[in-house]
Amino acid sequence: MAREQFQSLSEQMYYILLALWEPQCGADISRRVSALSGQRIQVGPGTLYTLLARFEEQQIILETGSQGRRRYYVITDKGKAMVRAEYTRLQALVKDGYPYLALEEGGYHEE
Repeated sequence: MAREQFQSLSEQMYYILLALWEPQCGADISRRVSALSGQRIQVGPGTLYTLLARFEEQQIILETGSQGRRRYYVITDKGKAMVRAEYTRLQALVKDGYPYLALEEGGYHEE
């Protein structure tokens, strides 16, 4: 069975969608992703525009306008729901791993 598209988001996808909570153009999105991730995530133009096209095709984002060559995008309600679902999924991962990883920090392990 094929995995549903966008069932979970890569870090780049997650941060791009967070950056689009406010309308942004491509260059602004790249800078915002870097800032939001504490410079951990860098998105090159090829990856960024490929993802933006896929997101737009699936109505996860929408183009709000253009100015010269710059195109501006914003996240849709569908996109916000995806980010919230991913956030919940990530919280569950952290919660599930805590009993095991806390051992390294003096925690406990229940079986």
